[in-house]
Amino acid sequence: MTYTTADYEQAVAAIRQHTTIQPRIGLVLGSGLGTLADTLENAVAIPYAEIPGWPASTVHGHAGRLVIGELSGQQVVAQQGRAHFYEGYTMQQITFPIRVMHFLGVQTLILTNAAGGVDPSFSVGDVMLINDHINFPGMTGSNPLMGPNDDAIGPRFVGLAQAYDREMRGIARDVAREANIPLHEGVYAAVSGPSFETPAEIRMLRTIGANAVGMSTVHEVLVARHAGMRVMACSGITNVAIDHVDSELETNHEEVLEAGKVIVPRLKTIVTGVLSALA
Repeated sequence: MTYTTADYEQAVAAIRQHTTIQPRIGLVLGSGLGTLADTLENAVAIPYAEIPGWPASTVHGHAGRLVIGELSGQQVVAQQGRAHFYEGYTMQQITFPIRVMHFLGVQTLILTNAAGGVDPSFSVGDVMLINDHINFPGMTGSNPLMGPNDDAIGPRFVGLAQAYDREMRGIARDVAREANIPLHEGVYAAVSGPSFETPAEIRMLRTIGANAVGMSTVHEVLVARHAGMRVMACSGITNVAIDHVDSELETNHEEVLEAGKVIVPRLKTIVTGVLSALA
């Protein structure tokens, strides 16, 4: 499916019927992390079903609302839950919200996700600042920038050597240090899901330099960078990846949501601190 400027503008028009706020910062909140949007002030919440073209999230732990309000002195728009490739959507559909944010005037995007800890030094509840990624779906033919390119939005070929904004990462490190929050920094590997990784796949990911693995975020980063947005992204480590077949453990979505309760306060501190610094 290929969207046009008219599709994005139709969604923007529907959103602007609910609020006069002009957000310049976008937030994307992943599994178990959506409660961060509940802290916005002067907020308006719009169900995704009321926005033309917006993909609905079918995953437990994703509220499925767009929340617009104020946070740390900034006017923001927050996705309270996202759609995923594994839900049967195309890459263009799951990144439709990022393009709509662009047409709303968003210039800076902060993304969060729930991820498995590939790095053996990671523990459940840790936060990892993403400084690079490995895009398995994109390398195997599922890239949201495939198809006709709209030169009015961004260039045909997008450089990704500095996909994750250096200044914002520095601010995040400073905020975490001042708040005594342990903050890792590393490489996020994006996979399609919805099945969790096998032990052999975890060992492979570790070998090629991945520190965490998840099923989202990278596709959104590509579209944001295509549109010239500044990007920062954090993974909440919700489970430690299992790397040997004789383990008695098994990864499940319930532990992902439970770990989010520990991670949300840490992410809230980091995100609000970054927003305050940007203001």
